[in-house]
Amino acid sequence: MNVLGIETSCDETAASVVQDGTTLLSNQVFSSMNLHAQFGGVVPEIAARSHLEVIETVIEAALEEAKFNWSDVDAIAVTQGAGLGGSLLIGVITAATLAIIKDKPLYSVNHVIGHVYANMIKTSPLNNYIFNSNQIEFPLLAIIVSGGHTQLAIFYDDLNYQLLGKTLDDAVGEVFDKVAKIIGLPYPGGPQIAHLAEDGDPNFYQLPQARLDNKYDFSFSGPKTAVLRLAQKEIGKDYNFPSFELKKYLNKTQKANIAASFQYVVVKTIVSKVKMAYNDFQPKSILLAGGVAANQELRRQLLEIIPAKQLFYPDIKLCTDNGAMIAARGFYQIKNNLKPVDPYQIDILPNLKM
Repeated sequence: MNVLGIETSCDETAASVVQDGTTLLSNQVFSSMNLHAQFGGVVPEIAARSHLEVIETVIEAALEEAKFNWSDVDAIAVTQGAGLGGSLLIGVITAATLAIIKDKPLYSVNHVIGHVYANMIKTSPLNNYIFNSNQIEFPLLAIIVSGGHTQLAIFYDDLNYQLLGKTLDDAVGEVFDKVAKIIGLPYPGGPQIAHLAEDGDPNFYQLPQARLDNKYDFSFSGPKTAVLRLAQKEIGKDYNFPSFELKKYLNKTQKANIAASFQYVVVKTIVSKVKMAYNDFQPKSILLAGGVAANQELRRQLLEIIPAKQLFYPDIKLCTDNGAMIAARGFYQIKNNLKPVDPYQIDILPNLKM
């Protein structure tokens, strides 16, 4: 079965064709990130306008890359939520219109769960994709880490899962962006901090980890604030000194040590939660998902506590938002006999939860 996946939850306009939930036939992504970089984060109105301008071209490119006509497409899957309202609206309206015009069944997908299912893609005739050939088995433990989400869940099968923990404040990708801004790194902050951290000492600064009632929950506001305070202290200023001025006074060594120490404590926090859940639930597979799944330090630390044959993460190009993960999740919804949605009735769900 060939599923066309459409993803427009944030600043990437993406479309992909995935066969039987496991074979990637095309993957087209247009990012408006450069338009947002000057603002230090995604501007919803700009993102929505960009989706509107390019979505038709992106979908056509995905079909062309797969060497498909519309007669080859069996179903359409689209991100219904969570995400930015204006961005979601462009994708949902486009998918619903195509479902009507082309007479294809339409499936709505939860964006967060979609990230998990990027791991199900195992093969591709396309170049430069690297996949884990080991077999994913249920129950599986999923760690979803991205700019908007930090969640830990145990999946018993494709349709039944238990949310173990979530962030109580900033998502991990979001806090990377905020700390990057403090020390003068461009948006998006995650890759920038990871790169700078290579030149720093991860043990130079001792940053705090939150203690929470639910041992599986996350909180990253503590280390974020600690970075602000230590940066102010390092340049001899008090807490009244504005954060946006700090980058002018911090030297390269200080910035590198802050980046390394911050990345270390954030990754250590995530890994400690995974280790507890791994011991408590004894899952057969552990899946890393979301944009921060590309972080090499996170992968390295996870491999210290989890056997390599049990740990899965997507190809780097499938960690950030993409249509392939939506198409893959759509296939497994079809496989489990979930009914398609009415294209005349589908609505966006910006605050959709797991």
